[in-house]
Amino acid sequence: MSAHNGSIKKRIPSQFIWMRSYELRVKSEELGFAMAVTPLEDWIYSKTGARDAYSLRAYQLDRLRETVDYAIRNSRFYRSYFSGFDAGSIRSLDDVSALPFTTAGMVAETPLDFVCVSPGDIDRIVTLPTSGTTGPAKRVFFTKYDQELTIDFFHHGMSALVGEGDRVMIFLPGRTEGGVGDLLRRGLGRLGCEGITYGPITDYQDAIQAMRSSGCTSAVGLPAQLLALTRLGGGIKLKSVLLCSDYVSEAVRSAIETAWGCEVFSHYGMIETGLGGGVECSAHDGYHMREADLFFEIIDPVTGTPAGEGERGELVFTTLTRRGMPLIRYRTDDISRLMAEPCLCGSSLRRFERVSGRVCDAIDIGGGTALSMPMLDEMLFAVAGIIGFSAELVSDERGFSLVLTVHAKNGDRAIRDVRESMRADRQIAERIADGRFRLELRQGGSEVLTYGNSKRRIADMR
Repeated sequence: MSAHNGSIKKRIPSQFIWMRSYELRVKSEELGFAMAVTPLEDWIYSKTGARDAYSLRAYQLDRLRETVDYAIRNSRFYRSYFSGFDAGSIRSLDDVSALPFTTAGMVAETPLDFVCVSPGDIDRIVTLPTSGTTGPAKRVFFTKYDQELTIDFFHHGMSALVGEGDRVMIFLPGRTEGGVGDLLRRGLGRLGCEGITYGPITDYQDAIQAMRSSGCTSAVGLPAQLLALTRLGGGIKLKSVLLCSDYVSEAVRSAIETAWGCEVFSHYGMIETGLGGGVECSAHDGYHMREADLFFEIIDPVTGTPAGEGERGELVFTTLTRRGMPLIRYRTDDISRLMAEPCLCGSSLRRFERVSGRVCDAIDIGGGTALSMPMLDEMLFAVAGIIGFSAELVSDERGFSLVLTVHAKNGDRAIRDVRESMRADRQIAERIADGRFRLELRQGGSEVLTYGNSKRRIADMR
């Protein structure tokens, strides 16, 4: 976050944190701490006809019943999966727990069975691999109406960080109609902004030149890719950056803010949510979610039962307005929690903590220690000069090793700093000391990893 917003978060008196959002907003303004309320609040309330959080929950309950009934009547999958279930039996939002979960594997196995409209009504099909498996790819289907919902979210969500006259460089796929970059560009157009769809980065020097020549004031892209741009192309100054499509570490956020002198926002979403899911406000303390179109739950990833208030667990969502391919209780594999305290921006909307990793990506390295790419991001990207890294676990008769291939402008020094950073973590240091876990660092040179457009993971080769 910017230095200004950081001072707001540190200086707000703690006794005000638990006030109702309206009271918090008024008191903050009196004390000179005012910040803009998330633009999602007015947008969601105008879409739903709700006036407050209680009315919004009532809206979601009505849409939830309608969605379950619609899916049972029109989807071959849900007609069978929910056989004998009456949507009218959902009397409260808690009653959704009576329904079984939908998983990525189910969607990959029989995607057409989820579709609720005729083939002629499908305007866009997105194909993507099933996370962590070698099975069939998932296909997600959208009508023109479904895509309009996404454009509308982008229009209002992006107003938190850009305004009329801004030029936004979009480092996401979408030069074809209906791609994420295209939908974002169209949403930005409604704000009076120009969206420039560059696409995923494969040539960093070309991307840097494109930013300079375009005169862009903002950028949208993957965290690791935009970090590499900051460390390879100095002299660029931006108004704001939106990081999306992967875990956002504090190390990456801080480095981008410092290098480009900008405010950095984080977005949550996936293809299955309809791309848009939630976005930070100026408080930079969790996502305000797209709750007119999506209902979210947090569950225990092992038992599947609802997580306790404020507990971390797996984020699950149900579409509330999707026509082409509704998804009910879809397991995301992403770890988050519902934040009980009101947001410092004063909004009455719920917030979810920034995703801290994925259930399937945590790798046990012994002694009760789990290792994940988000953990490595925090440790490695905090090291100056690193422009990228890859990680894999390999095994032999002596145990197993974490092999880190580090790409940096100052190779030998970066390797030394990475080793120190890794050993500074008490649990990792203990695993190295007990001899069952070894750390192997390799210098990858100054060339930049492009990563593609998917979430980065530790390659488990054991």
